[in-house]
Amino acid sequence: MARNLIPGDITIRSIKPGDARKRLNDGDGLYLRLFVKGGSHGWRFDYTHEGKRLTISLGTYPDTGLGLARDKANDARKLLASGADPSAERKATKEAQAVKRIAGELEDAGLPPLGSFEQVAREWLATVHDAKVSAGHADRTRIRLEQDAFPWIGRRPIGEIEAPELLACLRRVEARGAIETAHRIKDACGQVFRFGIATGLCRRNPAADLRDALRPVESKHHAAIVDPLKGGALLRCGRRSEFVFFQPV
Repeated sequence: MARNLIPGDITIRSIKPGDARKRLNDGDGLYLRLFVKGGSHGWRFDYTHEGKRLTISLGTYPDTGLGLARDKANDARKLLASGADPSAERKATKEAQAVKRIAGELEDAGLPPLGSFEQVAREWLATVHDAKVSAGHADRTRIRLEQDAFPWIGRRPIGEIEAPELLACLRRVEARGAIETAHRIKDACGQVFRFGIATGLCRRNPAADLRDALRPVESKHHAAIVDPLKGGALLRCGRRSEFVFFQPV
């Protein structure tokens, strides 16, 4: 198909208001629509993808000159040759740029990235955990995560965290002898991952794979009286104390 039908930029610059033409055709899908967007001329590229006739904008003239418009049209043709849809590719690029921009803004503000373990955990704390437990309990959970989870896995995408990575995080807590705390952090992380699954940010709960990976919490046995005679003496002592306590003055 013929291309480069417009002789040059001088042809475009010579167009005057009132020109009866609607477009200048440059060939193979590229053309310039005249007097659009408040009087500017707009580049368009028509193409067919999967049987559908589609159009994308390539910028306005003179900001986008003839040479640049042709380069953009060639890029679109290459995408079509590879089986891709130029419009879909452009949309995906814009979305990726928006995500990157938001991530930069969050980082500048000292906030965790979207979709990170910390971001999901803080959302779970605020919307679920705070509503189910006492304020003191919720605060203890938050502090544990802030001290022993967020520094290691907080910025990681929650959907990319696997069981060994979470276990390495918990091993640091074990190493200082805080076995019960390690178990509590594992349980809290498990609830965060389940929340992430429910919100579509991850597919698995790696904490569930660590069921027997941590050292068990040691049970503490308190002293008990096993001698029947001593037990009776304790009961008699308690009765006398109760009697004296409740005797009227």
